Amino acid sequence: MKTTGIRSFILYILTAAFIGCMGFFLFELFSDGDQWAMQPYNQHLVAGGQLTWAGSISDRNGTMLVGSEDGVRSYNSDAGIRTATVHTVGDKNGYISTGVQLVYRPQLSGYNPIFGVTTMTGKTTGGNITLTIDSSLCETALNLLGDRKGAVILYDYTTGEILCKVSTPAFDPENIPEDIETNDQYKGAYLDRTISSSFTPGSTFKVVTAACAIEHLSDWDTRTYTCTGSTIINGEEITCMGQHGEIGLESALGNSCNIYFAELAADLGKDAMTETANEMGFNQAQKLDEIVVAASTYDVSEADENALAWSGIGQYTTLVTPYHMMRIMGAIANGGAPIEPHLVSSMSGSGLGNYTYDVTAGDRMMPEETAKVLQQLLRSDVENYYNSSMFPSSLEVCAKTGTAEVGEGKEDTGWVAGYCANPDTPYAFAVVVEEGGFGSASAAPIASQLLQQLAGG
Repeated sequence: MKTTGIRSFILYILTAAFIGCMGFFLFELFSDGDQWAMQPYNQHLVAGGQLTWAGSISDRNGTMLVGSEDGVRSYNSDAGIRTATVHTVGDKNGYISTGVQLVYRPQLSGYNPIFGVTTMTGKTTGGNITLTIDSSLCETALNLLGDRKGAVILYDYTTGEILCKVSTPAFDPENIPEDIETNDQYKGAYLDRTISSSFTPGSTFKVVTAACAIEHLSDWDTRTYTCTGSTIINGEEITCMGQHGEIGLESALGNSCNIYFAELAADLGKDAMTETANEMGFNQAQKLDEIVVAASTYDVSEADENALAWSGIGQYTTLVTPYHMMRIMGAIANGGAPIEPHLVSSMSGSGLGNYTYDVTAGDRMMPEETAKVLQQLLRSDVENYYNSSMFPSSLEVCAKTGTAEVGEGKEDTGWVAGYCANPDTPYAFAVVVEEGGFGSASAAPIASQLLQQLAGG
């Protein structure tokens, strides 16, 4: 009897171990099986690290951006479209880690945990993905950036659809330059600057400082500071490009007065500035569909009063992605809560069913009252302070330009971020031109031409 008991005990242990192992295997199958299917030994799907057989990726108009035929993966026949969309679509080798072709490899291969990459009939078939971007608009953005490094991103803030997403330097994925690793012209070519690069925001960050004032100061609408071209805060000088005299918030934002916003940030203090920045999405992980977006950062925990003042004008250590700045503008346009941007419009095919994106509201970034004031301030920028030819008046553009000092002997980074208040053109945007100098001269004309193309004029 004792021997039978020991045997039964051992059997129970083995049975429990078997059940545990099967449970772990099934968990791994459903959670990581798609990655197993993409391993190099599946050479009918992957060869030399490249997808060989998978579904297609198309833009919103049905233009195929990449697809497979007879085990060969090929891109659109137009070199301009290939180059303009390479960071969004991804390269064959997967060096662009945020490309749809890499992030959505399991879906493109048609993988499902029951049949793997085959259908019930045993036939291999991949899934197809339709993106929200307009490839012709992306090509226009690429041409407008020219040989300058930068980023352009634009979306419909009522639906969340990203219509334009371009990063430079770019390259033709069908004809990758032999010197892409050594030529400075292509330095950072595998990095998508729209979502993976964060930049010093310069004066575009004054919108955040203004929001902080509106929320924390009862006299924000009557408070003034005097700009004589410079001021001393905590024993160190802060300078401005103009001498604006006694100035209030609207005029300070329109004239981009450093003195006003430096003094304002110092008076607001670290806690209020950090609270507002966090509410507006700084210091938080962000995603675009399944694609990880670099976090924007605002950290004044170790800043003295002078550094805090510099942070209020978009300098110090503050960094923001173009994607995030576009999202902030979309939130302002929508009364404080953004519609979440998205890139994948639909997916269909083996293992995917028929997925179609639904419009999704994001977390509120600011009270509705704050958004309404910022709408008026940004509209006033364009109407009363910027060159009248900067944007077509019919689009009712609300915007803020910026010129960010980056040091290291480099020219300033040019910025523009904004949106159209005209309901017929509900677009929010952010444009960055590295070493472009004034944002009004380098970034704003790019945004203006893209908006005109979208408006059909």
